[in-house]
Amino acid sequence: MEASRRATVRGPTFIRLLARLTHADIPQPSQPLSDRLSQWVDWTHSLTLSTALDAAPLAAAPGERVCADSEAAECAKVRSALSQAIAGDRAFATAEAGAPAALRVEETADYPFFRQRYLALQQTMEAGAGRLRERLRDRLSLGTPGMAQLAAVDQVMERALARRERALLGSAPALLGEHFERLRLAAQDEAAAAPRAQAWLDRFRRDMRSLLLAELDVRLQPAEGLLSALRNNS
Repeated sequence: MEASRRATVRGPTFIRLLARLTHADIPQPSQPLSDRLSQWVDWTHSLTLSTALDAAPLAAAPGERVCADSEAAECAKVRSALSQAIAGDRAFATAEAGAPAALRVEETADYPFFRQRYLALQQTMEAGAGRLRERLRDRLSLGTPGMAQLAAVDQVMERALARRERALLGSAPALLGEHFERLRLAAQDEAAAAPRAQAWLDRFRRDMRSLLLAELDVRLQPAEGLLSALRNNS
């Protein structure tokens, strides 16, 4: 009944999953995206953005070609590598996978271990997604004047929104910590038998992994947008 009273959360899987894990009521935005962007982009970045929009980009040098297929393969490679980094992280090592007993008992008894692993994986995702985005901008700048202009605008927007993005995504580990504590306390209250004692922790690992993969999707969206522009203009 409580779940049915909460408004359906719309948006990326990352947001919907966070809302479900934290039992949070997330109100729908009351302002259009353009109004919110005007609050997030300060005046210095606004000037830079205006310059990028008003500039007349230079045409690509003769003979320059952009291969969208090779960039699509690179995007897939980066996504796969980051997904594997998440799946193979020591935070998700289990007894069945041969994890050391010290890791299972001591480090996973409290949330700080998982918080540290989440933050480390966020840094890995940010670096990988950032390099891919920069690569795609470089390829766009070799294309038509419109593609070069898009690359310039994307670079400004990345810088303008970087601080807010880090702040918002940086709140995920704290929210996930609340989920960890709820599961742990519920398991204690149920006084589970020994074979089930680890069940709540296994569930938490699955939820944490799902949240990280959903965050990866969000972080790769700008690169996917740039790739789409390459495909449409190649």
